[in-house]
Amino acid sequence: MDEFFRQFDSYCERTDLTYWSEPLNALSNLAFIVAAVILWRRTAGMPLARTLCAILSVIGIGSYLFHTHATVWAVILDVVPIGVFVLVYVFLANYRYWSLPLWTALGATALFFPYSYLVVQGLDDLPFFRISAAYWPLPILIAAYGIALLRRHPDTGRGLLIGAALLVVSLTFRSLDAVACDAVPTGTHFAWHLLNAIMLGWMIEVYRRHLLAKAQARR
Repeated sequence: MDEFFRQFDSYCERTDLTYWSEPLNALSNLAFIVAAVILWRRTAGMPLARTLCAILSVIGIGSYLFHTHATVWAVILDVVPIGVFVLVYVFLANYRYWSLPLWTALGATALFFPYSYLVVQGLDDLPFFRISAAYWPLPILIAAYGIALLRRHPDTGRGLLIGAALLVVSLTFRSLDAVACDAVPTGTHFAWHLLNAIMLGWMIEVYRRHLLAKAQARR
């Protein structure tokens, strides 16, 4: 049980194990809450989009707890909501963007696990990518969906490609945190939060616009 309360230092900004040792990393999580509130107001009548908004707000809360408490239990609260958001969005991409039947969409979503494992293993020998290896499968997958959807749903495809590009920039700042620590004492992890909040909010917006376009096409 004590393992859940073990503290550790993972980021450049943290200099000790006190609560406010990562003020920028902690407070930058407000961006997730702001993005969630903005998108919540824009997604009235879209229950699954609002589900994504709710998860987005939980991502901000979980990350805040991790960057203040710096414990094992807090890191679990940090990463689990991110994983849930990813799986829900992949399902919605399969179900709504590709119009797959429910069970087929769920089965295709389950393929994310072996896909992610293989990509992470492939990046393990690349020092810069290894730092954020667990996340790099995401922009690759988003870009692949975006390219594949360009002919079927051009606006959605372009929106996903923008999301992939935003995530690549965001991941670069996350990976630079330890590398640039001597030059940037505050680290760059807070920029990962800010850009990631924009990126995840944008991904919800892409889904919202897709639903509106399909509703318009049915009229």
